[in-house]
Amino acid sequence: MKKPIAKELHAFAQEIARRYSRTDREGNVNNESFQVQDVIPMSDHTAVINFVKSTGKIGVAFCYYINRGASKGWKYFFPTDSHVSGFQAFFIYKTEAERKNYDKNF
Repeated sequence: MKKPIAKELHAFAQEIARRYSRTDREGNVNNESFQVQDVIPMSDHTAVINFVKSTGKIGVAFCYYINRGASKGWKYFFPTDSHVSGFQAFFIYKTEAERKNYDKNF
């Protein structure tokens, strides 16, 4: 991960913690606060952020970077088990598409 993108991610992690720590946030029925525990880069443009909640539980966000356009910058969501299952299946289809596209380069 290049340094400018890593710096953006660091600041973004703090912003997510601030957003989720709002006591008036919809869904924050336990009035939890969030603190960044770990930022784990997974590639140049993806990362996992572990947040420790004031309840002692851990929340895990998936972050991805968009390179251009109006949506440029870091985005995130907190995947459910169903999302994770879909990610695992996506790998198969992405690999298959790359296999089929390879010979189109020649």
